Amino acid sequence: MPRQSTGSADLVLRNGAIYTMDAARPWVEALAIRDGRLLALGPEAQVRAAAAPDARVVDLHGRMAMPGIVDVHSHFVWAGRAELYETTFPPILTLEQVLDQVRQTAAKQPPGAWVVGGIWGSGLIGELTAQARLALDEAAGGRPVMLRDDSHHNRWASTAALQQAGIDASTPNPRNGEIVRDASGEATGLLLESASALVEAAVAKALAASPQLDFNAAAHAIRRFNACGVTATQEALTTRAVLEAIKSLEGAGQLTAWVVGSLPVVEAPLAPGEWGETLFALRDHYRSRHFRPDAGKIFLDGVPTSRTAAMLEPYLPDAAHGCCFRGGTTLTVPQLARALADCEARGIAVKIHCAGDGAVRSALDAVEVLRSFNGPGLAHQIAHASFIADDDVPRFAALNVVADLSPMLWFPGVIVEAIRAAVPSERVERFWPNRDLMEAGALIAAGSDWPVVHDPSPWAGIQGMVTRRDPTGRFPGALWPEQALDLASVLRAYTINPARAMGLADETGSLEVGKSADLIVLDRHLFEVPPEELAATRVLSTYFEGRVVHEAGS
Repeated sequence: MPRQSTGSADLVLRNGAIYTMDAARPWVEALAIRDGRLLALGPEAQVRAAAAPDARVVDLHGRMAMPGIVDVHSHFVWAGRAELYETTFPPILTLEQVLDQVRQTAAKQPPGAWVVGGIWGSGLIGELTAQARLALDEAAGGRPVMLRDDSHHNRWASTAALQQAGIDASTPNPRNGEIVRDASGEATGLLLESASALVEAAVAKALAASPQLDFNAAAHAIRRFNACGVTATQEALTTRAVLEAIKSLEGAGQLTAWVVGSLPVVEAPLAPGEWGETLFALRDHYRSRHFRPDAGKIFLDGVPTSRTAAMLEPYLPDAAHGCCFRGGTTLTVPQLARALADCEARGIAVKIHCAGDGAVRSALDAVEVLRSFNGPGLAHQIAHASFIADDDVPRFAALNVVADLSPMLWFPGVIVEAIRAAVPSERVERFWPNRDLMEAGALIAAGSDWPVVHDPSPWAGIQGMVTRRDPTGRFPGALWPEQALDLASVLRAYTINPARAMGLADETGSLEVGKSADLIVLDRHLFEVPPEELAATRVLSTYFEGRVVHEAGS
C-alpha cells in the first residue's frame, strides 16, 4: 500500500487539469504534497485546507498535469554512453551517408583511434558485403570501426576492428551468433547477435571503459529522461557495470527516477560476463531507495531483420537461408520453464525477449508449464510482443504475462520497412496487435527500448499508438489501423500499467494519496488537441518525489 504522509502540505499545485490515472477520481484541479508524497487531491478549497500557512503554491494556469511516464524497457546507461562518447546518426541514412559520417568522425581522431557509434538501419544488412567493409576501411582511414544497427543486436566492423577482436577465417561462430562470411569464407564485417560481443569486448578494452564514464552516462540519461517526463524505468539488461553506475548515481543523490533492474538469468548474447546466481547474490548490495534489482532478463531469440527471430512461419527465401527458414530459440521450452521456476523461487520476475511469434509461443508454453506446477505466480513479461499468433493473444491474460510494448514500432518506419525485406508483407501488416491484447485482458505496458530508438521521448509513441501512422510523416500510410487505441488506454500503457508490471504501483504510475509525488506539467491538454499534435508535446515541469527535476528553459 502507498505510504501515508502526515502533517500539513508544504507544496500545493492549483488551478490545473490534473489527470490522475485513478479510476475513482480521474480529474482534479489541485493537489498537495508533503515530504515528497501526495497528501491530498481534489477541489482547490479542500486541498488548500491540507496545506501549511507557509506552503509554496504553484499556479498551473489551467495546464494539464499527469503522472510521470513509466518506461517499461530501456537501456539508459548504454544510451548515455552513446550520446556522450560516440558518434550518433539516425537509421534513415543510406550506406554512403553512413560512410560519410564515419569519414567526418575519423578526421577528428588520431591515427589508430576507434570510431564507435551508430545507428545504421536494418535495411542496409544486404549491402554490408566484404566490398562495403573495404569502403568502411577507406572512410575511416584504416582505423578500427564498430557501428551498431537499429536493433542493437548486430554490428558492422572494419578490417582493423575485426583484427583487434581476433576474428579471422578460422574463428568459429559463437553460440547464438554469426560472423557473416562471403563465399570465400572471408568475414564481411557484419556480426549478428552474440558475434557482436567479440568486437564490443575489443572496444571496451581499447577505450578503457571506467566507472566514472558510466556514472556520467547514467547521470546524462536520467536528466534526458526527466526532460521527457519519465520518472520510472525498467533497465532491461542490467550488467555489473550498469549496477555500479546506478548505485553511484543513487549515492550522489542524482537518481531522480525509480529504476527496476533486469539481471541476466542466463548468459546474454549481447552482454557476456556475469549472470545468474553470480548477480542474483548481489541484489541486496545494490538495492537502494530508488533502485530495485528484482527482475531478470532472458533473450529467447534475436530480431526479424537479421532472420534471428524465431517465427512460426518461414521467412522470405534468400541465398543464405533457403526457402523454409524460421529461425530458432536460444532455449527449449523445458529449459526456459526451469529458468523461470528458479527465478520465481527467488522473487524475480523475468522479462523475456521474444521478437518472433515462434518465440512468443515458446515463452507462453514455458509459463503454462510453470503455472501447472506452481499455480499463480509472478507476472513475467514478454518483450517485445509484436509478432503474435491470434491463438496466443488471449494466453497473455490467462497466464498473467505482461505485454511489454517496445520499442515504438507500431507505425510505418525504417525498421518496419527493413522487416518487409525478410518477412512476407501480409504478416508485417499484422505487426503489434495492441488492441487485441488489451481487449483480451492483457496488461499492456509501453517502453522506448532507448537507445534502439534515437529519442527516449514517449510522445511520438503515444501519438503512433493512437493513430498507427508515422508521427514524422516521412513514411506514409497506417500500420494495421484496426489496432489503434484510444488516448486514455494509451496513457495507462505509459503510466500505471508499466508501474504494475514493474512492481512499482504502490509508489508511482498514478496520482493517489500516499504515493510518490511524481508528475509532469504539459504545454497542452492531450484530450483537447488533435491526435496528430500529440508527438509535439513538451514537458514544462517534471516533479520527482515532489521536487522539480526538470523545468523547460532552465
